[in-house]
Amino acid sequence: MPFESKHPAHSGAQITLHTIEVTLGGSRILHNLDLAVTPSSRIGIVGENGRGKTTLLHILTGRLTPDGGTVTRHGSIAVAEQEMSADDGRTVGDVIAATIEPAVAALAELDTTSQAVAAGETGAEEQFAVALEYAQAIDAWDAERRVTQALEALDAETDREVVLSDLSVGQRYRVRLACLLGGHHDFLLLDEPTNHLDRSGLDFLTQSLRDRNGGVVVVSHDRALLADIAETVLSLDPTPDDRPRLYGDGYAGYRERSRAERIQWEQEYARQQVEHTKLQNDLQTAQDRLISGWRPPKGTGKHARATRAASTVRNVQRRQDALEAHSLSVPEPPLQLKFPAVQSRSSATMLSAEQVSLTDRLPSTVSLQVAGGDRLVVTGPNGAGKSTLLQVLAKQLVPTTGSVQHHASARIALLEQESVLPLQQRVGAYFEAHVQRLIARRVVSERQGVSLRELGLLGSAEMRLRVGELSMGQQRRLELALVLAMRPNVLLLDEPTNHLSIRLVDELTEALENTEAAVIVATHDRQLLRDTDHWPSVSLENTSVSATR
Repeated sequence: MPFESKHPAHSGAQITLHTIEVTLGGSRILHNLDLAVTPSSRIGIVGENGRGKTTLLHILTGRLTPDGGTVTRHGSIAVAEQEMSADDGRTVGDVIAATIEPAVAALAELDTTSQAVAAGETGAEEQFAVALEYAQAIDAWDAERRVTQALEALDAETDREVVLSDLSVGQRYRVRLACLLGGHHDFLLLDEPTNHLDRSGLDFLTQSLRDRNGGVVVVSHDRALLADIAETVLSLDPTPDDRPRLYGDGYAGYRERSRAERIQWEQEYARQQVEHTKLQNDLQTAQDRLISGWRPPKGTGKHARATRAASTVRNVQRRQDALEAHSLSVPEPPLQLKFPAVQSRSSATMLSAEQVSLTDRLPSTVSLQVAGGDRLVVTGPNGAGKSTLLQVLAKQLVPTTGSVQHHASARIALLEQESVLPLQQRVGAYFEAHVQRLIARRVVSERQGVSLRELGLLGSAEMRLRVGELSMGQQRRLELALVLAMRPNVLLLDEPTNHLSIRLVDELTEALENTEAAVIVATHDRQLLRDTDHWPSVSLENTSVSATR
């Protein structure tokens, strides 16, 4: 059940964090963080996996006490975690009843005080006025209708007798979210609220958060939701001073300013690296002279030789002091995605499909063709066959009708929505073995082999881990790296933004625009659809579809 603090403060509500510090498992998670949440706040929290987003929500609610800093809270708080417990026998009706309980209690108090007024009891009118003000503040009369409306809009279970444990994770998620949206709290804190929602549910969520009378804090990787509702963005991504960054000009402002800051960080780091390398070279040169270069010509007196030696030693000492004084104050910036170069032929049809369908999996008949550099988006509801179509195009599945043709020079790679990785293998060794197999099969040459570091998807620390020790987002990065390693000139991508951080998704979107490879993307990601709305598209909602370049 969502956590709740039941003391509404309305216009006086506020949550304030000052110089918050949190360390978990020896790693600093949050450092010197300041944040103020008011009833009008619309705050989006973003950051890579493991950067402390959920931890921050726990601090806002009081579930977690920070290692340093202060927290003040005034007002009622409701927070939804990504998971909802269902092992206590509760029903949908129990969750609804808990949600509207404050409204039911407020109406009962109003009824009691109104009867006291009618009976002429002393002080009853003041008590009635207080009860009426509170009932109006939480809109108590409309509480049950709001919850019912939210349940229906999110396609959640409305039968109150259904036990939560009998529902799927997604169904429980929607029940929980609907109750929160239908409730009335000073602050609503949501952790990845767009999971398990279809397009209509996403639209309802977005409008509900926009219209809500109360502060909203959302942890999300959903760029469309952030673009639509966030007026302030708190980024927990790495920075040169390891402090969070607050952007007050919405998601668009966050993207623009964070990108500029990233460029400045990279430039400053590069400048310091150049200066540090120069100092190291100067020291090496001075040391070489100390060993051999100071010796004077034959016949020079002892005094001259000693003077020259002392001068060289002092020069080495000065170089050493200069190098020690020049510490690298700017840490290395995070990795940045870089697609490998590919060779593509814009004049040739690299892949074509003619009237393909697959019984029970791809009911629509689809025809399409793409040449080098072409772009195509595949859309449609769940179950329409988007993933199946990509598998047919990759010749992983044989269609019931129609045919698929690949050009002789086509190098086609499919990033599947889900794949099976060897959880016990070391990341670096597994990727290197994959590259060597590509070279052995002459998919790529020895010279074309790429490293994880070159792709900018995983760093040295991750490469030493076992695959099973990676987060979901990191495993998705590995899957993308395995696809890019073959330098494909035709990319088939099935929900490529799943589990990826906002920063990486932005980099991926830019890379897809600029690569010379042909690209076919199947996605529900609303922001990716907005970013690619100038691409040709194929909708599988129709019984027969076709697309050509």
